[in-house]
Amino acid sequence: MRSEYDFSQSRKNPYVKQLKRQITIRLDASAVNYFKEMAAELGMPYQNLINLFLRDCAAEKRRPVIQWPKSSPKPKVGR
Repeated sequence: MRSEYDFSQSRKNPYVKQLKRQITIRLDASAVNYFKEMAAELGMPYQNLINLFLRDCAAEKRRPVIQWPKSSPKPKVGR
């Protein structure tokens, strides 16, 4: 191994924008199991499958349909 290297002719990584970023995310066990099972059928890592799914959602600008459960009216506190 050299004691010094010459980086004067080097260039920035052209793929730096494509690099993945590690994050921590909490997912329901049922969601993780769903992707693990599908990934096993497809023969690929489940994390890659989740990434592909999320990337597709972002590219297509998909938005989730959220329906909050109707809560019962809270009782009024009397004087």
